[in-house]
Amino acid sequence: MSGICGWLDAGGHGADEVRARDLLARMAAPLTRYDDSPLQTRCDDGAAVAVAAQAGSAQLHRADGVLVALWGRPRLNGSEAGVAQAMAALWRKRGIQACVELSGPFALCILDPRRGEVLLALDRSATQSMIYQEWAHGLLFASSSDAVLAHPAGTRELDAQSIYNYLYFHMVPAPATIYRGQQRLQAGEYLHYRAGKAVGGKYWQMRFREHESRPFAELKNQFIDILHNSVRETLGQHRLGAFLSGGTDSSTLAGVLCVVGGAPARSYSIGFDAPGYDEMDYARIAARHFGTEHHERYVTADDVVAAIPRIAAVFDQPFGNASAVPTYYCAQMAKNDGITLMLGGDGGDELFGGNQRYARQAVFARYERLPSALRQVVLEPLLFKLASGQQQRLLCKARSYIEQALLPMPARLETYNLLQRYGHNQVLEADFLASIDAGAPLRLLNEAYWLAPGLSKINQMLALDLKFTLADNDLPKVNKACELAGVEAAYPFLSDAMLAFSSRLEPHQKLRGTRLRYFFKQALRDTLPRAILHKKKHGFGLPVGHWLQQHAGLRNLAFDSLHDLKARRIVRVEFIDALMDRYLAEHPAYHGTMVWVLMMLEQWFCQHQACKGASDTTASDEDHHALEIRQG
Repeated sequence: MSGICGWLDAGGHGADEVRARDLLARMAAPLTRYDDSPLQTRCDDGAAVAVAAQAGSAQLHRADGVLVALWGRPRLNGSEAGVAQAMAALWRKRGIQACVELSGPFALCILDPRRGEVLLALDRSATQSMIYQEWAHGLLFASSSDAVLAHPAGTRELDAQSIYNYLYFHMVPAPATIYRGQQRLQAGEYLHYRAGKAVGGKYWQMRFREHESRPFAELKNQFIDILHNSVRETLGQHRLGAFLSGGTDSSTLAGVLCVVGGAPARSYSIGFDAPGYDEMDYARIAARHFGTEHHERYVTADDVVAAIPRIAAVFDQPFGNASAVPTYYCAQMAKNDGITLMLGGDGGDELFGGNQRYARQAVFARYERLPSALRQVVLEPLLFKLASGQQQRLLCKARSYIEQALLPMPARLETYNLLQRYGHNQVLEADFLASIDAGAPLRLLNEAYWLAPGLSKINQMLALDLKFTLADNDLPKVNKACELAGVEAAYPFLSDAMLAFSSRLEPHQKLRGTRLRYFFKQALRDTLPRAILHKKKHGFGLPVGHWLQQHAGLRNLAFDSLHDLKARRIVRVEFIDALMDRYLAEHPAYHGTMVWVLMMLEQWFCQHQACKGASDTTASDEDHHALEIRQG
């Protein structure tokens, strides 16, 4: 994955330089295990830092006792050259405000050991990562928990609340990690450590300006210019390729890359031989339309079985999004073709209003606008009485609609949450439940949704998804899948200029009635093929339920994993048995998701601690720590 790691020993208890460099190399090893990135290191006055990355994505500078490390492709005053050196000077002049001057994708570390200070910062979309842990003598930090664990002071104790949050969200949302005492920076955040105390804050936050009305032609021209510049900034010395799913975002980037690159773009697509899951036809439409040099691969259930242990090993946190598997195979195909950097369309939905649930919530909003007397005195009593106890499809559907409309936001968005649907009392062991706060996930959602009260509903949902859907889920998925394949990822839709542009769009330009991405599609209607402009939102999901029913190898791996999970006393044995024996057969697509989530939790345990049968090819001895789950 590349990245940054190091420490500050403010108490002066650091090892000699030889031992410090050896320890630093051990911390950096997890960062370079898949791509053998060149490593730059510095050890100075009880401080140490390493940056591992390919050429152009790493900077390390020392001046007057200050160490500055940068990972990514940051810009300062529009330039990528000499950024670390300039940041050293800015630190002396402006302190923690220095990170405000940076733009682009980056993770920043400034070590000032003489003053006992550290500044960590992350870019405005969290396209990179940074984890930190306070310890008795100072601060540990790294781009991956695996690197923190390589330090003797790195905490190895698992956090029960984070395991619960994983089962709720299918990932561990920031700022928490799976380990007690380790925290993650979020988008636009910094951490300042000084005099034995760590203080975090926001140096940047998305500010929606909803009432800046401007002519469509002006907006369109500005949008197209920003889009082209954002793709152009990724060119550098890399051999570029583009993920091409056939959706609006990936198709747009493939087309723009053809223009700014001055040659047919190399595009890469994954398909599935399963009804309702394959979008290869749309990818081919885009490839023909833009004239890309197109490459395809169909992922099979055998491929999935082979990838599962590798996927579990590369993620430093439990991760249950099954689309990491096709993303990995797509990146691997590009790597085998000589590609070093892949363009991903992530961010387009969250900036321009592309997720299907935005339209669904707009329908609920119409019901909310009805007079309360009509709703509460007439419609609701009548409908609930008629629908109660009978299976008339339309009445039951209408009742479900009203039940959802009556829920407050953002709780309404979790109506179909698997853990809620099953009931956490039915899923989880009593002792485990007693050690966690079952209301914590909803509070996390509320914090993000109500961060800027008074916004339109669409922008509140976008703010929520910028964190939970994008920064906590989609970006780690693509980053880790690309790391496993040995390529880098870039996200042109998440350039600082594009973030600023989208924040100034009026709400109806993102969602007009129930029409998603209204401005985006209007601006690109002469660019994108008509079939892609009008296609339904699909996603990149695996046919997990279908293959669990049809493929013995995947079924055996999943059921063996769930059987082993029983011994950890997190999930109730009775629920696991019911899931395998009854629920999966009743509704493979729905219950198959929970099978996958539980399987990947157990696979993560196996790859990150001692586990019978763990493969030596996916987890080294140093990764096999005996991890204890902290309950209570």
